[in-house]
Amino acid sequence: MNQLHRDFKFCPKCAGALTTRILDSVERLVCSKCGFIFYLNPTPAVAVLLLSNGQVLLVKRKYEPRSGYWSLPAGFVEYYETVQETAIREVKEETNLDIQLRNIYGVYSAHDDPRNHVVLIVYWGEILGGQLKAGDDAIEAKFFTLDNLPEDIAFKTHRQILQELKQSKCN
Repeated sequence: MNQLHRDFKFCPKCAGALTTRILDSVERLVCSKCGFIFYLNPTPAVAVLLLSNGQVLLVKRKYEPRSGYWSLPAGFVEYYETVQETAIREVKEETNLDIQLRNIYGVYSAHDDPRNHVVLIVYWGEILGGQLKAGDDAIEAKFFTLDNLPEDIAFKTHRQILQELKQSKCN
């Protein structure tokens, strides 16, 4: 049984017991009472690349997973938000900076978050104002040169993005 399947025991529609069945060659959770199929879909999240004087902004995470590790300003999309609204909100919450989004840097399928499979949309951002300071779920917010990035990056995907950015700036 998939580890994620172990986290769910009851149907979100009728509270019946969930059982596993193979449907379309994939193990799925199915309600034994109402037949609801529980799909374990990826969770959308956003991150923002903010550069200033050749340095990239990172935040030190306050909460698990990987508390005390550095990451790009990032977060999960709320049901009522667009991905763009999420990106702007997360940067403001974590860094106190006001930004505008430019174009999309890239889209990544991230399997390194222990909570779930994440589809990460990464934007280029431009700082419009605000005073840099760590916000609600960050211990610290700081700019780093691409040649002097911290070793303790929270997620492999964020490390990959930073490596790609460094390589593109070197070429």
